[in-house]
Amino acid sequence: MSAQTDAIPQSRPAPLSENGGKGNDADRLRIVPVRRTGQWAAAAVVLLLLALALNSVIRNDAFQWDVVGDYFTTASVLRGLGLTLWLTALVMALGFALGTVLAVLRLSTNRVLQAVSWGYVWLFRSTPILVQLLFWFNIGALYPEVLGVRTVNLLGPVTVAVIGLTLHEAAYAAEVVRGGILSVERGQIEAAQSLGLGAWRRLRRIVLPQAMRSIVPPAGNMLIGTLKGTSIVSIIAVQDLLYSAQLVYHRTYQVIPLLLVATLWYVVVTSLLGVGQHYIERHYARGTAGAR
Repeated sequence: MSAQTDAIPQSRPAPLSENGGKGNDADRLRIVPVRRTGQWAAAAVVLLLLALALNSVIRNDAFQWDVVGDYFTTASVLRGLGLTLWLTALVMALGFALGTVLAVLRLSTNRVLQAVSWGYVWLFRSTPILVQLLFWFNIGALYPEVLGVRTVNLLGPVTVAVIGLTLHEAAYAAEVVRGGILSVERGQIEAAQSLGLGAWRRLRRIVLPQAMRSIVPPAGNMLIGTLKGTSIVSIIAVQDLLYSAQLVYHRTYQVIPLLLVATLWYVVVTSLLGVGQHYIERHYARGTAGAR
């Protein structure tokens, strides 16, 4: 009996792991982080190329950075910048006002109003903005007289720029606003209807405040695009930022530094607009997962 007992192997208790539990093979495995050698090498190459490019831009005498500094804050350039900012603000305000009306018409139950809104958006999104500006600039050749008023020389370059850019912007703003309105849950609108709110009050108090979360991001992109797009009005001799720079380099033949002046001002303004867009988006995203 004792011999049989001695033949039975004695079981040994499993070693305890550091946390007090029974140890196993996983406890003895050492976690080794993945070596991303290729990514680090690519990042180093990219940084090297960026450093070389930046060095070439700074040290290249052809850029004439001293001339850029001399003209960066001259009166003519600042006047052009002021007109660009004024034109951008006015076009965005008028464009979104008209675009909101078009969006509401597109979402109405009246087939005629839907068709008119759709046709407007289709027409102005289908034609280049330059063509539209040239049509308005030559409106006197198309309609010499409207309601007894001669149209020849009636519209100046700035007025033409405002009209052309606003009508073009409204077509895109209408789609942005329509998308924002459609993003609002149907239950919100039905709840407002059950409270007896009229269509206008529902739109102003219930729909638009919630739709702004979806409207602000594309509207911010449109604002930046409009700011840069105003440079096209130089083709009809509107003295915006780009045209002001062109007037100077036509006189001094310093093309590159004056183009850099306009470029740097566009970069500065668009950067500030981007910061403002971030805070506006955060404001309307309060109470949602997108608030950061």
